[in-house]
Amino acid sequence: MSELNACLVIADESKEFPAALTYAGQLAKVNGWRLVMLRVIEPSDPAPWASITEEMRRQALDAAESLTQRFAAEVWAECGVTAEPVLREGSAKQELKKLIDEDLSLKLVVLASAHGGSNPGPLVQSLAKPQGLSTRHIPVMVIPATLSREEIRALAIPMPVAPPEPDPEPPAAPPAA
Repeated sequence: MSELNACLVIADESKEFPAALTYAGQLAKVNGWRLVMLRVIEPSDPAPWASITEEMRRQALDAAESLTQRFAAEVWAECGVTAEPVLREGSAKQELKKLIDEDLSLKLVVLASAHGGSNPGPLVQSLAKPQGLSTRHIPVMVIPATLSREEIRALAIPMPVAPPEPDPEPPAAPPAA
């Protein structure tokens, strides 16, 4: 875990994920941050034989690694940022919480919200609960999937701030008597 600040994006196969990846990649590029991409493999139901369960686990890990490599290539092509894949097994909420608590360089979590329907997604819903995503307070940026890539890129680019106006001349000191 590097000392550079990092942005965390949760990799999944949802149609909303590219919006979060684009934002996180652009933000990492503009700020000189690392981009950490978390992929959580949900445990499968145990099979009657251990060898089958282990083969299912191995296939899930291979698929997750392939997916994160594909996403890393996409963010490199679009933003010029190298993503650091982190593969975990377990519950997405629990593994996200653990990673945030472990890696203190993480300064922002980027999620994409589902569009259509009434459910924005399970991780976005977790934000509304008192315990949030982690015991450590960390900002979360929720990117609406309805934004275009250009709109998403524009959000990640810092807006120019006008320099402060100079203070007016202080009043002249009274003449010495």
